[in-house]
Amino acid sequence: MRRTKQEAEQTRRGIMAAALRTFNTRGIASTTLEHIAEAAGVTRGAIYHHFTDKHAVLAAIREDVSLPLVDRADFTLLCDRSGDPLERVERFLLDIFRTVDEDSRTRMTFSVMNFKCEYVGALEGELDEHARKLERTRKQLLGVYAEAQQQGTLRKGIAPEIAALETTVFLCGLMRLCLLDDRGTCVRKHAVELITAHVAGRRAPTKK
Repeated sequence: MRRTKQEAEQTRRGIMAAALRTFNTRGIASTTLEHIAEAAGVTRGAIYHHFTDKHAVLAAIREDVSLPLVDRADFTLLCDRSGDPLERVERFLLDIFRTVDEDSRTRMTFSVMNFKCEYVGALEGELDEHARKLERTRKQLLGVYAEAQQQGTLRKGIAPEIAALETTVFLCGLMRLCLLDDRGTCVRKHAVELITAHVAGRRAPTKK
């Protein structure tokens, strides 16, 4: 009996979901197609029907799950010149944190890519891609901080170049620590306050 496209897509997504759980439990290097097939309740042949190997499964997961900063960061807020530049930076950081914090699937995928993945062999190119997207983030932030400097809202003595680099480093560190704080009792609990304080420290004092 020929399967419908909807049934095939359901199988494909079931494989991806099972693979993500298995990657999270075993790590990518130690996971085999047999492990994924067993977790998904399908045969290896069913996996090969949709994916060439486990790295293709991983790539599909990354494309399907919204991974802010790493993959499909939306820079609309940063590029919108109608609002206060530093408020846009703060909303951008908050949006990224909340996406990871509130969506368990996104959080698990991000955790797998950060802590359960060895970037060698077939995955070596992932590091170059990650570096390119971090650079894109830095450049976008540089433009916003330069705009803030022009408007006089960036604190004096802080160069836009350093502010952009520092915020990029802050964001990367915050996300990694939030992922480690699985119970949400430490960093995740105070992430909003940390973001607010980070941006406030770059704002020029209000003139009285």
